[in-house]
Amino acid sequence: MAILDSKGRLFGKINLLDLGAGLVILLVIFGIFVFPGTSGSVAQIGAKTVPIEVDLVVRGLNVRDPQQLFDNGFKKGGKTKVIIRNQPYGEIEIKSVDILPRTVVATQPDGSVKELKDPKANNFSTDMLLTLDGKAQVTQDGPVLGNNKVKIGMPFELEGFNYNFNATVVDVRLDNK
Repeated sequence: MAILDSKGRLFGKINLLDLGAGLVILLVIFGIFVFPGTSGSVAQIGAKTVPIEVDLVVRGLNVRDPQQLFDNGFKKGGKTKVIIRNQPYGEIEIKSVDILPRTVVATQPDGSVKELKDPKANNFSTDMLLTLDGKAQVTQDGPVLGNNKVKIGMPFELEGFNYNFNATVVDVRLDNK
């Protein structure tokens, strides 16, 4: 009896292609469970956790009455759910909410420009400056909330009882005591 027959079977029973495929599957399973690699987390083990303040700006939030946001917890001392890069972070404290005045630029007869209060009465667009207060891990690449780095220019999605809108990070402050 030959070791390899005319159909490519080992000892007439096992096909070499099937044997090779089975070995590849076993090696993959072995590699997954014995050498799993890194966890994929941005946060580092042993990273220092410090208080963080994140300033966000909201431009052109279309809301009829901003007071309804404040009545349902979107105010100083309240909490909001934060989603960073489609990854829910959890709830974070709102340190301050400032409504920014709506203005227009008007040219003057002498050629200069002035910033004046927007005269439109039916303007349902609101600008806000928010400060969120929480705890972040500090890595060599910067602060991390959850598994996401926090950097100026990043979009944050804020969600609560009666709102869901995006804001942009304009400042990040760490308390490195």
